[in-house]
Amino acid sequence: MSTPPFLTLPPGARALRLVTARGEFAALRAEPVGAARGSALLVPGFTGSKEDFIALLEPLAAAGYRVTAVDQRGQYETGGPHDDPAAYTVAALGADVRALTATLAAEDGTGPLHLLGHSFGGQVVREAVLAEAAETAAAGPGAARLPWVSLTLMATGPGAIDPAEAKRTRLLIDVLPTMSLEEIWQVIQQMEEGSGDRARRPSPEVAAFLHRRWLANVPQALITAGGHLVAAPDRVAELAATVAAGLPALVLSGVRDYAWPVPEQTAMAERLGARRVVVEDAGHSPNAEQPAATAEALLAHWA
Repeated sequence: MSTPPFLTLPPGARALRLVTARGEFAALRAEPVGAARGSALLVPGFTGSKEDFIALLEPLAAAGYRVTAVDQRGQYETGGPHDDPAAYTVAALGADVRALTATLAAEDGTGPLHLLGHSFGGQVVREAVLAEAAETAAAGPGAARLPWVSLTLMATGPGAIDPAEAKRTRLLIDVLPTMSLEEIWQVIQQMEEGSGDRARRPSPEVAAFLHRRWLANVPQALITAGGHLVAAPDRVAELAATVAAGLPALVLSGVRDYAWPVPEQTAMAERLGARRVVVEDAGHSPNAEQPAATAEALLAHWA
């Protein structure tokens, strides 16, 4: 999971709930400083939340962007049904992203909208883009263009996660029906204590948040998303056609990544014809680990 470096919202940012045609979603919003240049929708990954992007809010807003980070359905403060696996497929979550996009587009002063997905969220936004592109193509030559002016895939890959990470994810899927989230959390903490890696330990405030966020997950959402991650199809060729048709893409990662090997992400960027940025001294969450460099890369892409 991503670990935000802090939890205090910057000046001009606030928590809110976005009302869409597919329900309400918890979000963080930072308003642009000075003249607005556009807006961005940021979608978190597996076991993550809107707070994963908290360190990006200030630099992106300072550059003139209205930034909205959300909890996906089943995550932290958005919630969702406990007994409906269909609510958490990538197709359903992609439909949520499209509904969120429609809500943002209807706001005053939104401007051009940039779309970003982190980790599992990258495959969710890919699904949203492909569904929107298919619907636009079916509508014929006179149809409206895609509602996004750029796409960023952050720390995500073309298909299933790395086999070692898939093994851990399958273990989680197997125990979720029989163990409580609190019981699983305690096992995770014992494993981390045994690792001896003190560099990974967050502040007490952030640690309490991570515990609270974990317990707020909908178990069925974790099971369904985890099942996708261990067997995700490669849809890069389909997405490449959309990128070639006029949706500029950026593939951004750290120099190391436990979920998808960095060379695999580079190869995906080449297949997409996408811009490629590797953030130094960052792992699977450059948004939280190196937010200044990550914001710089995003602003260059958006410009």
